[in-house]
Amino acid sequence: MAGDPELSVVIPAFNEENRLPATLDRVQEYLDADGRPYELVLVDDGSGDATLAVMNGAAERRPNVHVVSLGENRGKGRAVAAGVAATTGGLVLFSDADLSTPIEELAKLEAAVDAGADIAVASRALKRSEIVIPQPGTRVLMGKVFNLLVQGLLLVPGVWDTQCGFKLFRGTSGREVFAALTTDGFAFDVEVLHRARRRGLRIAEVPVSWSHSAPTKVRWRHPLQMFRDLLRIRFAG
Repeated sequence: MAGDPELSVVIPAFNEENRLPATLDRVQEYLDADGRPYELVLVDDGSGDATLAVMNGAAERRPNVHVVSLGENRGKGRAVAAGVAATTGGLVLFSDADLSTPIEELAKLEAAVDAGADIAVASRALKRSEIVIPQPGTRVLMGKVFNLLVQGLLLVPGVWDTQCGFKLFRGTSGREVFAALTTDGFAFDVEVLHRARRRGLRIAEVPVSWSHSAPTKVRWRHPLQMFRDLLRIRFAG
């Protein structure tokens, strides 16, 4: 669409050749209907399948689709940071490639930003959140323990779901916070929100509709890595 983008949407992906085409169709259909200028920034995190080819094909068809390739697998945090760095929009959304939080929930996050927030965080933990398809019990338990650790370490007090992969930033603030990111893995959300709080940015947690989407990229080794990252973030000063 013509004009500078009002909204940038960043979608990181690792081995998502099967889910990505439908995701791109749904996101573009929604944003096209909205009518404002937008850009779509797709980030390939060193996939071993045809994910990058799917992204390049989308960019060839649409001038407002841009592709960032990391070349090797760096982790979700690094992929999102690379995508955010490539954005120019007044608002920046990052969304998981599986659309566990539907793109239609963007309107709720925008309402929070319009009300004064610098960052709107989609949340599965609030009373008005709607869990359409729940995670397996072990994942729910791990998530609760992780959130308790985040609160106990005073990293992002009062935000009870830091890990939902659907967050909206005022563009300048988002680019500044992600530029300082040091966490490449799944705990990157915590560092971003922790840095945002230390900068005095306002964070709103927003209830959304959410559905578990299998398969997941989280493996059993990741919780230990995330705990180590939490300690590093907390005591980095």
